[in-house]
Amino acid sequence: MKKPIRNLAVVAGAASAAFALAVSPASAVASTVWTVTPSPANFTALNSGNIVLSVNGIAMTCTKSNAAGTMQSATGNPATVGSISTMVFGAPGVPCTSVLGTVVATPTLPWAVKVFDYTDNVDATVTAGACNFRVTGKASGTYTNSTGKLAVSSTSGELTVVSATNCGGAVPVGAKPIFKGDYLVKVAGTTTIPKIVGSNP
Repeated sequence: MKKPIRNLAVVAGAASAAFALAVSPASAVASTVWTVTPSPANFTALNSGNIVLSVNGIAMTCTKSNAAGTMQSATGNPATVGSISTMVFGAPGVPCTSVLGTVVATPTLPWAVKVFDYTDNVDATVTAGACNFRVTGKASGTYTNSTGKLAVSSTSGELTVVSATNCGGAVPVGAKPIFKGDYLVKVAGTTTIPKIVGSNP
């Protein structure tokens, strides 16, 4: 039975990272066939509004962010339906900012794009001024097939700071960050919105 992608979790490994899309199953049988339309295709994603990581009440904000990569249909649960080859936070003359100083996120690419029927984990390193910290956990959200809007909106307790250097009490180990931000996804060079549908034949 086919069903649209509805829930999202952002996931990553120790040396790389991955986005994981998770659906709410329409039946007790988990999806194993994931149809991406069109497939294969290059895609781009631009932020719609600010991208914000809040740690211990301190907001780290990017007004510009973009990503690009490839997508294709796949089988499995989880299934790799794409690869992110470019992930940028900030832009020339428009850096990400916080009260701690300029924020720099340096992704280790490529990131795999994986679809799940259920959520998984995230692992990322962030530098804000002299403060450097590592975050693990998950960041839930939604992807809407009709608009191509990828809306990440984690809740308290999904992410945890597991290590921190030069952060003092601003970003302590054990803090529970919140990650929020929207991206609009399109097939590269077009206005076409990619669709991802899970089914179990």
